[in-house]
Amino acid sequence: MSTKLVLLDQLAACHHDKSWFVPLDEMLRDVTATQALSLNDEGQSIWRLVNHLTFWNETWLDRFIKGEVVMDNSINNDETFIINPSQVSEEDWQKSIARVGATFSRWIQVVEESDDAKLGMTIPSYFNAPWWNVISNLCIHNAYHIGQIMMLRKKVRGEMI
Repeated sequence: MSTKLVLLDQLAACHHDKSWFVPLDEMLRDVTATQALSLNDEGQSIWRLVNHLTFWNETWLDRFIKGEVVMDNSINNDETFIINPSQVSEEDWQKSIARVGATFSRWIQVVEESDDAKLGMTIPSYFNAPWWNVISNLCIHNAYHIGQIMMLRKKVRGEMI
């Protein structure tokens, strides 16, 4: 199996292809804005996690498309979880779900259109890591937070763990 096919499989498993875990699109289905805003004991919520995933998935997608990584030390990771308090309606929540889904779809499209040479290119400004490795780790990052979302969903919806 090629590197590209492995990456596409990982992206699909995170986004929409039920595999070893429930994918994000299914995990977010039927979650209301109120449920998505509900905080756990650590101050985390489904909506905050979705914002965080959207930020990093979009950031790395933009870097991949441009073919360059300029490390931005002004990014405060904690700020990637923030929810705009003036945008917490059901409509805003649905837009957040659509945005994270669209970013996954775009990642899948871009990887499908990439050649092996681009996937194997190293990123000098990012530990000389090859792009395939960065995309694979992006999927691991998504899977980690999807697990958190699953636990939060079960708690706020009273589902069995």
